[in-house]
Amino acid sequence: MLTEDQIKEVALDLIGKIAPEADIENLDPAVRFRDQFDFDSVDFMNFAVALQEELKVEIPEEDCPNLATLKGCIEYLKSKTGP
Repeated sequence: MLTEDQIKEVALDLIGKIAPEADIENLDPAVRFRDQFDFDSVDFMNFAVALQEELKVEIPEEDCPNLATLKGCIEYLKSKTGP
């Protein structure tokens, strides 16, 4: 089972690779990524696919809206990687 900090670290690392202009240090966990930096739908899908590969979880397309914020990512992925 992954901790919240581990999920956060993976998510922020992937965001940094997909959107290098993103201000990771000042990211608001409750605000959608696309409202904080240039993160279009292609970037978002790349992010979702990268999360699946990195964390070895399946994220159905209908669940992708749960990944729109850092807080949402952590909560959703914690439920997917738990016991």
